[in-house]
Amino acid sequence: MKLNTLNTNLNQFRYLSFKKVRTWYAKLVPPRSIKEPYRHVIQIGDPRLRTVSEGVPLNLITTPEIQLVINQLKVVFKKYKCVGLSATQIGVPIRIFLMEFNEKHATAYSEQERNVMDIKPCPLKVVINPEIKILDYTKLVFPEACESVKGFYADVPRYRSLNLKGLDENGKSFSHDFSGWLARIIQHEMDHLNGITYIDLMDRKTFTCGCWNVINEHGGKVELPYSPD
Repeated sequence: MKLNTLNTNLNQFRYLSFKKVRTWYAKLVPPRSIKEPYRHVIQIGDPRLRTVSEGVPLNLITTPEIQLVINQLKVVFKKYKCVGLSATQIGVPIRIFLMEFNEKHATAYSEQERNVMDIKPCPLKVVINPEIKILDYTKLVFPEACESVKGFYADVPRYRSLNLKGLDENGKSFSHDFSGWLARIIQHEMDHLNGITYIDLMDRKTFTCGCWNVINEHGGKVELPYSPD
């Protein structure tokens, strides 16, 4: 058998095997008529995570349709205890994201970590049609995770500081400078709006399952919840 023919046959075998596994997974849960915006965070593989989101026309910001998306974002944001969440992640690829960093979020880090990572508080902020301008091109590398890549994290380089322009949920424009961890959150969410996830930028050797040791301790009998409920 020629090498080209062998490679073709192997590729066909891999595709058929993948197709069987995908079909098996699909049959585990019967289809339901759940419509967007979702009350859960979609996961990597959903094509909407690779979609460049559409801008929101100014005259539509206060309409019931857009306000529904914003309110649903807030519900999911609170349920998942997020620091950042884009509309894309609840199934609606439009240019809106939420960000927040409060005292409860800060308790996950030591004082030393907060100083090194330049972590500062930020009240809940709705950002519509965001635009960023990099102010400091120095790249800082820290571990980063995402609710759309559940259970994993990796080292990701991000610019140190930036200016963020956008509109709030009432259509009022704003412009603020951010640095450190807040600048990282903004860059992460901007990536989502542009069809990019952190795994596209990560140091691949650092890609880690956050519960690998628990899996070993329980003999592999660990379920990874995709919703806090």
